Amino acid sequence: MPGLIRITPQETTRPTNIPKPTEFSQRWYSPYDSLGLESVVSVYLARLAYFRITAHADTSEDEVGGVLIGHWCEDPETGSQFVMVNHMLPARHTRQGSVYLTFTKDTLLDVHDQIEKYYPEEKIVGWYHTHPRMGVFLSHYDTFLHHNFFPEPWQVALVVEPFTSAAGFFIRQSDGALDPSRYFGFYEMDGANGRRSVVHWHNLKKTESEFEGGTTYE
Repeated sequence: MPGLIRITPQETTRPTNIPKPTEFSQRWYSPYDSLGLESVVSVYLARLAYFRITAHADTSEDEVGGVLIGHWCEDPETGSQFVMVNHMLPARHTRQGSVYLTFTKDTLLDVHDQIEKYYPEEKIVGWYHTHPRMGVFLSHYDTFLHHNFFPEPWQVALVVEPFTSAAGFFIRQSDGALDPSRYFGFYEMDGANGRRSVVHWHNLKKTESEFEGGTTYE
């Protein structure tokens, strides 16, 4: 498709070896999390990134989006992989409308310039975009964009529906499959140990810290 530029992540052969930050996180569950899908990674979302994503989502009735910046990691004890989303960068110089969002060459150059300037030790772990009044899913075009712009198994896609305050992460499974209709929940970093959650996506259900013997909220 003309105008599409692949966003290639920085070269990384292995994930960073660090423990999951579960002690300081609160789990948010998707309705699809219990259906037996096995995602390649779990997602840990920093509060500041959450605030900035939701603020950007509210700026337009057209689709808007950007990239997710952080680390691809592996827990040394369990061997399970996860991504930490520490920052977001709004995609500028895009072409957009009420049902589409296209990254351009200028979008790509701007994103990499900002990463080099502000987050040189981190990488693109995925992307986000909005679906105003459309629901939480990946369209055929979104799926094409994800596979071609964000091809690493550990790169994720976040869809936000700002008008109903719903969202979810789309994550590849161990066989490489990506279900465009089933989204995963995530861990809210700094959302445990009695601290009040800041997440307001109503389609996700929370738990108290699993690591503090908390109770699941259904």
